[in-house]
Order: sequence, then C-alpha cells, then structure tokens
Amino acid sequence: MLARAAANWNRGDLDAFVDDYLPGDSTTFIGRGVLRGPDAIRRAYAPRFAPGATRDSLSFVLLDVDPLAPDVANVIATYVLARRVSGRDSVTAQGPTSLVMRRVNGRWRIVHDHSS
Repeated sequence: MLARAAANWNRGDLDAFVDDYLPGDSTTFIGRGVLRGPDAIRRAYAPRFAPGATRDSLSFVLLDVDPLAPDVANVIATYVLARRVSGRDSVTAQGPTSLVMRRVNGRWRIVHDHSS
C-alpha cells in the first residue's frame, strides 16, 4: 500500500493518493492539526498537486508493522521527499509517519495518519 501511495503521489494523481484513506469522518490525519475525513485531507494536499506547483518525489522507508487485530495494523515508517537537482536527488524533507490501517474487502486503507 505504501508503494502504491508513493506511485500515485509521484505521478500527480491526488484522487488515487487520497483513495488509500478509508472513507468517513472517523478517518484522521494529524500533521499541523487534526483533519477528519478524506475530503479534508484532499483539500490539504491539493495545493501540492495544482498545475505548476512543486511536489517533490515521495518514498517510504518501512520501519515496523505491528498487527493489532486480524485486519488492523500499526505501520511505522519514514517518509522521504526528494527533488532532482543537477542530476542528483536531494532530500527536501523527511520524518516519521505512523499509520493505523484496516483491511477492508481485501484492501489496506489508512484509518489514522500521524505524520510529522
């Protein structure tokens, strides 16, 4: 799921990127405040996907997957944003992310996202 999320981000597909969040207002994103629901999350990310906006390349370094229940897991990773400068990738930001994920109809979806 993290590889798919990064691929969707990197090709500029905001709708596909946000589709990894479970629909409903109980889904939360904590970054510079608390957002509730995929629509609020989409609005927060939209400026990065606007025509002409700078959106660095996204990747994840998986650190830990802790199963909490048969279809629930806590995933801890580092997100890495990088920009190609003079033929080299230069990291512009990185930080921890903690994702509580639920498997719904065979697909892992993000229920709670805390990224700093």
